[in-house]
Amino acid sequence: QQSLHVIFPIFIFCLFCEVEGQNLATDNVSVIEGEMATISCRVKNNDDSVIQLLNPNRQTIYFKNFRPLKDSRFQLVNFSDNELRVSLSNVSLSDEGRYVCQLYTDPPQEAYADITVLVPPGSPIIESREDVVSEGNETELTCTAIGSKPAASIRWMKGEEELTGETTVEETYDRMFTVSSRVRFSVTKEDDGVPVDCIIDHPAAKDLLAQRNLEVQYKPEVKIVVTYPEGLPREGDNLDLTCIAEGKPHPHQINWLRVDEDVPPHAVVTGSDLYIENLNKSYNGTYRCVASNAVGEAYDDYILYVYDAPTTSPTPTTNPVNTQDSRAGEGAPQKIDHAVIGGVVAVVMFAILCALIVLGRYFARHKGTYFTHEAKGADDAADADTAIINAEGGHNNTDEKKEYYI
Repeated sequence: QQSLHVIFPIFIFCLFCEVEGQNLATDNVSVIEGEMATISCRVKNNDDSVIQLLNPNRQTIYFKNFRPLKDSRFQLVNFSDNELRVSLSNVSLSDEGRYVCQLYTDPPQEAYADITVLVPPGSPIIESREDVVSEGNETELTCTAIGSKPAASIRWMKGEEELTGETTVEETYDRMFTVSSRVRFSVTKEDDGVPVDCIIDHPAAKDLLAQRNLEVQYKPEVKIVVTYPEGLPREGDNLDLTCIAEGKPHPHQINWLRVDEDVPPHAVVTGSDLYIENLNKSYNGTYRCVASNAVGEAYDDYILYVYDAPTTSPTPTTNPVNTQDSRAGEGAPQKIDHAVIGGVVAVVMFAILCALIVLGRYFARHKGTYFTHEAKGADDAADADTAIINAEGGHNNTDEKKEYYI
């Protein structure tokens, strides 16, 4: 009994040492259908034990370096005391399963290598609910990836924007899968020509996608351009307007009208151009260009305000628009005319004032001055009596006396 107590623990310990001493290892393998898989059975510290490889049906593929199984797709890659490596070419779905690396020890050791066969999906297919969609409406696209293993995942991109789709997965035969994804979104005119990508993510496929460019129809964009005149429209000028309209499809009709009034009777409409000659203030108003296509219609307005004909050479101004700024610009020449008139009036008044001052001083200096002939010759008389006697004419010539008054 004492000896048994000693031997039994030793036997258990040695059995544990043997299992630890010889380790058998292998790896799982994932392989794309049609390609080659490699199975490696590795032994650490082999003591000449036999290594063999079994298929999922437990049939011996290789016993050491001998192949009992009559399947030439299995080929020996390497055989040594520490490794048995075997390749399997042209892998198919029927080759998928658990392969067994077996080491003949007591008891035998086994390690398992699972071969997973990957099947890439076929080329994805994008289908659209409609080929052409109008702006503001919703469109729907569906992308399908058929026959993959495992199931593929689908992502959507519209230009640089990622979209979220609704995905459905259907399992078919041999654990194969068909995946569909549907996406809905509203479109604008800016989406016209933008690519929408259906991107397939799968471990057996890279850069697998399908693409469709959006075709969006939108109503016209309208803009009125003033061809003539270059400055403010004035009485007597001619007016030439051009209507530029772009849309998808191209606008099939362009009309000119005058809001709340009739277009002047002698106005000429030629295609997208409106021509009015010899402007006057009765033509003031809002002129509208309306363009339409299958999606809808749009318009642009031009506000005409006819200014007075210039009395002096006008300074070129910007495009004629009926705004407060343009009217303020028109008022500037009138302010200059008033200033000139005021200056002329001031000069005239100043000249009149100066003339009045000169005349006033002159009359003040000569006030009451006159000459007679009564005292003529008196300057040479010796006294007053003689002066009177010698005065020319004296009292005897009173009829011939003349007086001058200045």
